[in-house]
Amino acid sequence: MQVILGIIYHFIGGFASGSFYMPYKKVKGWHWENYWIIGGLFSWLIVPPLAAWLTVPGFVSVIKAASASTIQYTILFGLLWGFGGLTYGLGVRWLGMSLGNSVVLGFCSAFGALVPSIYYNIYPSPGKTSFHDLLTTSWGRVVLIGVVICLLGIFVCGRAGVMKEKELSQEEKKKSVAEFNLVKGLIVAIFSGIMSACFNFGIEAGKPMAEAAVAEGMNPLFQNNVTYVVLLWGGLTTNFVWCMILNMRNRTFGDYVDRKTPLTKNYLLSALAGTTWFLQFFFYGMGESKLGNGASSWILHMAFIILVANAWGVSLKEWKGVSGRTRWTITAGIIIILLSVIIVGIGNSMKL
Repeated sequence: MQVILGIIYHFIGGFASGSFYMPYKKVKGWHWENYWIIGGLFSWLIVPPLAAWLTVPGFVSVIKAASASTIQYTILFGLLWGFGGLTYGLGVRWLGMSLGNSVVLGFCSAFGALVPSIYYNIYPSPGKTSFHDLLTTSWGRVVLIGVVICLLGIFVCGRAGVMKEKELSQEEKKKSVAEFNLVKGLIVAIFSGIMSACFNFGIEAGKPMAEAAVAEGMNPLFQNNVTYVVLLWGGLTTNFVWCMILNMRNRTFGDYVDRKTPLTKNYLLSALAGTTWFLQFFFYGMGESKLGNGASSWILHMAFIILVANAWGVSLKEWKGVSGRTRWTITAGIIIILLSVIIVGIGNSMKL
């Protein structure tokens, strides 16, 4: 029953993540940096402590009691993840919901499973899985095979993007994805996928705070909500600085008060997007409390996001007008990525 609940929670979180960008598409008259940072203030500053207050009432005292190193490392990985979250938005902007999410989350799945093990290979810690463990154990080799297959799926998705680029006219590409740009999109998507994996390690770095919350009698189902408060400070810092730079460079500060645009609607849509974004990790934390924060939880979460995001891509007709061969190619790439997710999950379960 615990496993089933864990899967359900991860599905809800994956649905939130795969859907959060949709409200942004309804924002009118604002530049990307404006709606991204307004949504981000809700994602990373407003909603996390509110969620922690509702579910872990003593979260402030837990954070105050945490060691300096726990706070520093959690914020550090939040900063690194922030670069991934920032470029995720650009990847979806330039590639669309379907291709953008497939490439970004494919890399995120692979590196989210590998980054912690590489770290623990350099800095061994009792009970933690190192990269050497992955190479020398049967379950570890299954995980690595899954990662390689995942990278193959990403390559196939990228190939589908190249085929789409060749087949559609510029006007047709604009209809499917307003700012479609394959080269820029793939570059930032790859970078985003790698850096986004740091969120998984940030959860590990902040684990002492989650454990302290449970020790004080808080519900284990919501233990990660304490960690998110600190982890997302780092993500907010990265995104806020970059968006302010873009506001200055593009002279778009006026968007926030431009009455020629539907201001109230734009703020509400951005707030909705940001809140929906946070819900992915609210429910990820609940799923992780049932399944553990190993590769299984992370990969399962990524798989559901890929499925939901591609469902939105189909509904938005992002692949309309391409040949059957191109549609089959993107479908094959998605299937390969999902297969890799299953294989990594099997490998991780073999360890238990």
